[in-house]
Amino acid sequence: MEKNNSKKTVRLVLCALFAALIAVGAFIKIPIPYIPLTLQTLFTMLAGLMLGGRLGAISVCVYVAIGLAGLPVFTQGGGITYVLKPTFGYLIGFAVGTYVTGAIANKTAAPTFRRLVGANLAGLAIIYLFGMVYYFLISHLYLGTNITIRNLFLYCFLATIPGDVISCLVAAVIGKRLNPITRKYVQ
Repeated sequence: MEKNNSKKTVRLVLCALFAALIAVGAFIKIPIPYIPLTLQTLFTMLAGLMLGGRLGAISVCVYVAIGLAGLPVFTQGGGITYVLKPTFGYLIGFAVGTYVTGAIANKTAAPTFRRLVGANLAGLAIIYLFGMVYYFLISHLYLGTNITIRNLFLYCFLATIPGDVISCLVAAVIGKRLNPITRKYVQ
């Protein structure tokens, strides 16, 4: 019984740790033209790789809930009105993408580096899908700014994808080394 409680405690701590890392990652910015690259994507991928789909997504949802409750953990503050910001879709995408990343990566007992990269790229595709669709809809329906598909693709995809692909590779390297350590607590 004590071992089971210990496992639950470690899971809780790991979820809280990743929620905190994602929050910190929002403020670690790598300047690139137009849109700064943050480390949130890296930490959401690591949450999926190391905690699995369910616990990884829970850690992202905790982060989003804390931000919506009013703590300024998002890149532009916090509060319930953040759902009206065009970039809120990326936060939704983080939760879904983390779940998919974790589900794909942890299908086997010892995932290969290639599987981890593939899982990260699948999660990244979901992040971009949710983020870009939400950005387009909020821009048109709420803000009244008519962003073109071309500009959406240019600023919300082409400008950020190189850094995010690098994040996929870095997360796979870190995940390959740390996954065996966390796996015994999250499985």
